[in-house]
Amino acid sequence: MKLHSDKLDIQSVTGYGDGWIAVNGQRHFHSLVLTPKGQLLPWPCARFEALEDLHFNQLIGLADEPPELVVFGSGTRLRFAPPALLRGLMAQRIGVETMDTAAACRTYNILAGEGRRVVAALLLET
Repeated sequence: MKLHSDKLDIQSVTGYGDGWIAVNGQRHFHSLVLTPKGQLLPWPCARFEALEDLHFNQLIGLADEPPELVVFGSGTRLRFAPPALLRGLMAQRIGVETMDTAAACRTYNILAGEGRRVVAALLLET
């Protein structure tokens, strides 16, 4: 599916498909983390079952100020990370919304377009 952003001055998901996500027109074939202000990092996790608390804890210090919300894309289907993995985010009062990765891409674009301090953690399983 191809997505179009209304606001071009933010980093946004411009498309996604089986095994890839496009950010600002460039395709990526691995899990990734992105922020509206331009950070795009590989997220070193290729399977939902391999998630650890360090995967989520790295999201806290990505920007000058912590995000208000993490949009977690759990892969091709909706799966909730165990609460113990999210403990660091919750301790910092950072919200977590979980959805499948396709829905997370769309939700991230909406929130980023509204100027929210959001981080997308998008799992692409290989």
